[in-house]
Amino acid sequence: MAKPKETFSPSKRIESFKHAIHGLRSLFLQEPNARIHLLATIFVLLASWYFDIDRMEWIAVLMCIGMVLSAEIFNTSIENICDHISPEYHQRIKIIKDLAAAAVLVTALIALIVAAFIFGPRIFSGY
Repeated sequence: MAKPKETFSPSKRIESFKHAIHGLRSLFLQEPNARIHLLATIFVLLASWYFDIDRMEWIAVLMCIGMVLSAEIFNTSIENICDHISPEYHQRIKIIKDLAAAAVLVTALIALIVAAFIFGPRIFSGY
């Protein structure tokens, strides 16, 4: 039976933000790859500021950051669910986890290509 819909409550909305922040904290404390993505994010944001990229480039950079971090969050969620459901090795679980990891890889590679388009000419022209 479906749970009845709740009415809007500012305190419940604030509580949901607290849960999301807790999730981000858990992600960066427990997942080494997420920490690598966080360092890359900081580096790219600093490079974006240093090279004074334009508005559309900022949009591309921020969308790539959001996509990579979101993919990492989904990947971590899927891995945790799979480990909970099947703590022992199972070939289908392996495939599911590999696919989730592939999603992170694809978004990270696209982000790298976007970064090369934005920063490459600036770096190699001596800015």
